[in-house]
Amino acid sequence: GLRSIPSLSQFHRLRYLWINNNKIQDLKFLVKNHCLTELYLNNNEVTDISGALKHLCALQILLLHNNQLKHLDKTVEELKGMRSLQTLNIFHNPLAQDPGYRLYVIYFLPSVQLLDRKPVTPRERESALHAYNCERSRVEQAVAFGKPREPPVATGRSRGARPATRVTGPAGICNLSAGVPFENPTDAVFLRAMTRSIMEFSSVDWNKVSTCQERQLGNKAEEPCEMLTVKFR
Repeated sequence: GLRSIPSLSQFHRLRYLWINNNKIQDLKFLVKNHCLTELYLNNNEVTDISGALKHLCALQILLLHNNQLKHLDKTVEELKGMRSLQTLNIFHNPLAQDPGYRLYVIYFLPSVQLLDRKPVTPRERESALHAYNCERSRVEQAVAFGKPREPPVATGRSRGARPATRVTGPAGICNLSAGVPFENPTDAVFLRAMTRSIMEFSSVDWNKVSTCQERQLGNKAEEPCEMLTVKFR
């Protein structure tokens, strides 16, 4: 039935903490506990974790189910810095009523492997990427599988008129010939497909090279070395 806990700052090396099944609302007592790796806060009355857990970068397990967390974006923002977080429970909170909250958490907290007692699947990660970063998903699919570029949409220009080159677009996606960024990532993918690099492996055909013993005995005529080359596009 604890409603508050005094500061635990004197326990600098504290790694595991169970304070579940209480009535705790304020988490300021964890300000100095940077070494925490497992934190069990389930079945309390926590309404907001903003500014209370961000410093726990070593946290691997965090249970927050059965609380009163209402703001999904604020909750996820507080946990983004936890690169080691693997297990997270936030079910039975008001924020979990949104049917899309699971994909939201999966996308913005990519280190989480077990969410609400269910393993995160590759299909869910793909769906999360498509839902919250559609442009990146389309570019990755096109680059990985060589999908053709979609035909351009008619814009009403007169026949023969050539559209002006646009210079705005996502950083890092550049027109290699003009030296300016593309506005549409699929244009970059199309250019990449047209100038796709060739991987080449070369090796000597050792069957036609005389051994040291054969050269000494003169049993085999010396032949010029032949290179075997294999190319992959």
